Amino acid sequence: MKKILIDECLPRKFKTYFSAYDCVTVPEAGWAGKKNGELLSLAESAGFQVFVSLDAGIQYEQNLTGRRIAIILIAAVSSRLQDLLLHVQSVLATLESIEAGQLVRIP
Repeated sequence: MKKILIDECLPRKFKTYFSAYDCVTVPEAGWAGKKNGELLSLAESAGFQVFVSLDAGIQYEQNLTGRRIAIILIAAVSSRLQDLLLHVQSVLATLESIEAGQLVRIP
């Protein structure tokens, strides 16, 4: 079972749509306010395999070469749950195949 970290920019309820996975939000992990680089390192150390975010800047800020974590970026209209629900099936499909060090953008 993949261990998934949900970014704090996403609503906490969003994780309920990924109940087949071990899913934790950044605030639940105690890492609220951490910068992306530190957050990814903490997540890797804690055994997370996938980080889900809306923060498109992460793809330009972070070099994923050698990382043990993958990133799924959701390109939603907003961070409102109703806008994110349109992307749940695509995220679930991506979770099945994503590999460490990959960044997948969900349009």
